[in-house]
Amino acid sequence: MAGRELIESELVVIGAGAAGLYCALTAASQGATVTVISATPLAQTASYWAQGGLAAALGEDDSPALHLADTEQAGRGLVRRSAATLLVDEAPAMIADLQEMRMHFDADAEGRLELGLEGGHSRRRIVHAGGSSTGRRLARQLSAALVRHPGVTVLEGMRASQLWTEDGRVVGVVCEDGLAVAARGTIIATGGAAALWSRTTNPPGSIGIGIMLARNAGAAVADLEFVQFHPTAVVGVPGREGFLISEAIRGEGATLVGPDGERFVEELAPRDEVARAIWAVMDEHGVSSVGLDMRSIGAGRFPNIEEALTQSGVDPSKQLIPVAPAAHYMMGGVVSDLNGATNVEGLFVVGESACTGLHGANRLASNSLSECMVFGARAALAAIDGAATDNGAPPDATGLQMPSLATREAMWRCAGLIRSREGLEELLEDPYPLAALIARCGLAREESRGAHWRSDFPELSSDLDSMHAVITGDKADFQRWL
Repeated sequence: MAGRELIESELVVIGAGAAGLYCALTAASQGATVTVISATPLAQTASYWAQGGLAAALGEDDSPALHLADTEQAGRGLVRRSAATLLVDEAPAMIADLQEMRMHFDADAEGRLELGLEGGHSRRRIVHAGGSSTGRRLARQLSAALVRHPGVTVLEGMRASQLWTEDGRVVGVVCEDGLAVAARGTIIATGGAAALWSRTTNPPGSIGIGIMLARNAGAAVADLEFVQFHPTAVVGVPGREGFLISEAIRGEGATLVGPDGERFVEELAPRDEVARAIWAVMDEHGVSSVGLDMRSIGAGRFPNIEEALTQSGVDPSKQLIPVAPAAHYMMGGVVSDLNGATNVEGLFVVGESACTGLHGANRLASNSLSECMVFGARAALAAIDGAATDNGAPPDATGLQMPSLATREAMWRCAGLIRSREGLEELLEDPYPLAALIARCGLAREESRGAHWRSDFPELSSDLDSMHAVITGDKADFQRWL
């Protein structure tokens, strides 16, 4: 170990988005020592850019049962009920916990939370902070609380290169520069992989690094064929390509219009429906975008969106915004139970890196930030409950493989909104391992369901209800999750 730096901690968290930050704070509040590894400065993760809010049944006309029903309807027969029930039951208390941490949510003049409406929800139940600035404010608040905590060490600008294993158990992390962190519990919270697609709403780092770290340590992955394409990402505006226009804007009355100026879709249908409807109009008319009309939205309602568009030369109070679908969110990831545990002892996964089955085949809007908090807290408590181990020397650091531009273009071409056997088989040969895994799951699911749409299998197969495509090592099969 001469010349090698080693940090010993009860918990190590890889990733500093909403899930990772909340995990770390939960563990630290129980007296655990925590090390957080963040490839970017705090508050600059994908969560920082999240424009949606947190979904929770808080209204007088709402209930967890209604929230569950909406989640299952959006998930197209693939939602794991136990995971969804846990989320909807615990989300209201999670909002209260964030308020106790001095997170200020949008409220009316009488101090009551303003609840927004988004696609797939039958009730107003989306809690926002600063309109479409929720992710930014949440990341800042959690980051500030984290750096103040004496039990937390934050390693900014460092990237995990592999998990440290002993006798089949994960006992820590090795970073690219050789620094090692030994811990009784390791949590991956590195986000998803939507930046593997050439057209995306995600920052460049969302390429599934955490998913591959876990798989390389022996963890199972599932549902990789399901990536959600957000319907309304900006097209053709210099400096704003892929910029997300929050669904909350459609919840407040914005409409989608085709080249003829006519509406063509119910704007608050689940995202898979809206995205495919836009795709069909673009294909029919040979255009690269449709128009989002938010001229009826009052000025200042969504300040960060209005400012970003205005700075780029688009006046949303007077002009239609050119939008088209873009890869946005991975429903699949590392298989984990309701406490974030994987099939590898000592390893836990939360947030977009995880696959609990909560989102099924199509994520319900704003369930993901709520998932980060609810499942993040549970994973933190489970991870610090593990037994300490005597470890040998950590392995040498290895370099991370990165996807090429050719891979990203192949992902859009072969695993975009509409897929086929020919395209997915082409993707099997891609040198980036996660691209090939996504193709394997896509080829196995010979149906169209939610965000996975096969031109050669355009119908939904009831035989695959509740069945999840799972890859463990070289073995791939379908498993039923309840």
